Amino acid sequence: MRQIDVHQLADDARFNRFHGLVLFWCALIIIFDGYDLAVVGIALPSIMKDLGVDPTQAGFMVSSALFGMAFGAIFLGTLADRIGRRWSIVMCITLFSVFTAAAALTRDPLLFAASRFVAGLGIGGVMPNVVAHMTEYAPKKVRATLVTLMFSGYAVGGILAALLGKGLIESYGWQSVFFAAGAPVLLIPFILRSLPESMPFLLAKGRHEELKRIAARVEPSYQPQAGDQLTVPARDETHGAPTRQLFAEGRGFSTLMFWTSFFMCLFMVYALSSWLTKLMAGAGYSLGSALTFVLVLNAGAIVGSVGGGWLADRFHIKAVLASMYALAAVSISLLGFAMPQELLFIVVALAGASTIGTQIVANAYTGQFYPMAIRSTGLGFALGIGRGGAILAPIVIGLLVSLKLPLQQNFFAIAIPGAIGMLAVLLIDHRKSASVQHAARLVMASEATASAARNAHTHA
Repeated sequence: MRQIDVHQLADDARFNRFHGLVLFWCALIIIFDGYDLAVVGIALPSIMKDLGVDPTQAGFMVSSALFGMAFGAIFLGTLADRIGRRWSIVMCITLFSVFTAAAALTRDPLLFAASRFVAGLGIGGVMPNVVAHMTEYAPKKVRATLVTLMFSGYAVGGILAALLGKGLIESYGWQSVFFAAGAPVLLIPFILRSLPESMPFLLAKGRHEELKRIAARVEPSYQPQAGDQLTVPARDETHGAPTRQLFAEGRGFSTLMFWTSFFMCLFMVYALSSWLTKLMAGAGYSLGSALTFVLVLNAGAIVGSVGGGWLADRFHIKAVLASMYALAAVSISLLGFAMPQELLFIVVALAGASTIGTQIVANAYTGQFYPMAIRSTGLGFALGIGRGGAILAPIVIGLLVSLKLPLQQNFFAIAIPGAIGMLAVLLIDHRKSASVQHAARLVMASEATASAARNAHTHA
């Protein structure tokens, strides 16, 4: 009888077509998610004019989805460890697609907010699930690169929203870009057919034959045999993934620091995604030019997320992440000052790279920090708590805009969380991460094997 550690099998595998398939679906889902998230900020000036709402009301309308995202990240992220990730992902896609489209049918700000709240449940819930899924299946050598590459789909979704917004809103009204958000539900049958289930979940449910087939696709050199016993390390077994495990084995303080860093990063991300168009329009740019800044912001986010993932696979991911928070604080502060438009585009791109890109690298780091069995739960709680910053951002910046403060002060308010987030990341105890402890166990096992071999040789 052979014992096969599927965790180790996935770690040591070389990237192949199976990994490409998982990357494709997870990235596509995140593109849909990013579109749904960005579409309100893109259409906000038109919505405010059409529905006759002031900046403070608009801030609450934007934040309604973020309230939903907080609950979705915590409950749907945790639920995935109980019912399986595929069904949790499908549930989330249905929620954010159908109810974003439904928001376009409303004329009342309260009904709009209610529709966006339900959509937010799906937007928030899908993120921890796809990050955990990609982290689980990605080979260790390229894990951060694949996770951040996948999550760059978030910025692609933002770019898609801006491109469609420039063409559709003026011709067909703001509702048209919301109706377009309903399309992903058509792909659900293909997702259920193509996306593999989580390996620890299959093991916990006794679905061993299905797990063997997936293991053979993860690492084609593995040929399943009748007597094979597939396992995961004890710390990666699913036992309901209790929340208290986030604070076990010395992880408690680092868990709080992850929550703080997510709160600060998401504040910056949603402040910019919700109000950049309006702030730039207020600074004298036309709607078309203001939407161009959103395109540049998201293009920078793609470079930041992929580049950050590449750096994280080659240097210490914690140091890379802290540096990205510092860059966010500096670049956002500079946005409030007058400068040539070409230079302003560069600064906006840096802001995108160091806010949206930073969040994506933070997701990758969190996925690596927690053991496999509580990965969705850990990331779900971090995103859920972090949504507090996302919820506050549109409201706080909306209040500042209504006070007609100088542009610099609005951007300073968005930049300060970058410095706080950097400090929180620096305080995370990397020695408690699952990747470090897994490596330590391998070293101890190797030393034990070598010691046993030496003892056997001595006795012989």
